[in-house]
Amino acid sequence: MDTRTTDLLSVRPEIPSASVYDSMSKDERFQNVTLRPIIKLQNDLLLEAFINYANKHKGVFFTLSLEKRFLYIDNAIQKDIKFRNSLKGMVIGQFTVDEYLIYIENSSALNKRMMNLVIERLKDQIQLLEHEIVA
Repeated sequence: MDTRTTDLLSVRPEIPSASVYDSMSKDERFQNVTLRPIIKLQNDLLLEAFINYANKHKGVFFTLSLEKRFLYIDNAIQKDIKFRNSLKGMVIGQFTVDEYLIYIENSSALNKRMMNLVIERLKDQIQLLEHEIVA
């Protein structure tokens, strides 16, 4: 194994709940073995990227009700292609070469899984997405 691959794999957190079974599809296996650990590793960066995105869009997010914040997260990631691509880059940049080769075989379905995981992670940490109002 090359140094980059070894280094990337060594820093990823283990996720005991991300099970792998023989009966799993290739995409589900990739999600549990690769995407979940990378997204957990990149958590702080993904949160800051979202906070920056919300601030650049006039901070409207921070004035919304909880339910509308959930919708805002969905819409920001699903509809803003530049932002979505930025988030994808934060995850794909952590792939090993072998993982990238698997990813490009079915990138469309894996992108959907990836973005759904990011959306759920942001929603699960909605309390960390608070804006400090500077007086």
